[in-house]
Amino acid sequence: MGEFIEKTKGLGNEIAGKAKTELGRATDNPKLAAEGDVQQAKGQMQNVKGSVQGALGDKI
Repeated sequence: MGEFIEKTKGLGNEIAGKAKTELGRATDNPKLAAEGDVQQAKGQMQNVKGSVQGALGDKI
């Protein structure tokens, strides 16, 4: 179950981060674009964590 939750959170962060990055670039706001990049990376790490949890049977 933890795998699904982490992957769902990760996907949400990736989508929100991508939106922030694109908005930041479109409005010439490098701070917002950087925040979006960081949020996307967080989402990717959550996806990795979810995959590891799935492989180990949610024991972490």
